[in-house]
Amino acid sequence: MGEKKKLKVKIFDKEYSLLVENQEIAAELAEYVNSIMEETKEELPDQPKDTIAIIAALNIAYDLFMEKNRFRIQHTGNR
Repeated sequence: MGEKKKLKVKIFDKEYSLLVENQEIAAELAEYVNSIMEETKEELPDQPKDTIAIIAALNIAYDLFMEKNRFRIQHTGNR
């Protein structure tokens, strides 16, 4: 493992200090999470932050699930 560096990111109007190996990837991930949370907030403006966070997490999990299945199908030919 490489040396970890400090990185400050802002997600959903809150700042977090992270220890990361790759600052560029970590910053991109934080930006992605923030964008999904902001999109979810726009779609559900009257919901509390914890509900927005859970819905956003489910949306991110769905994206990951779909990518994993796409990758599996491409590399094994299974459907």
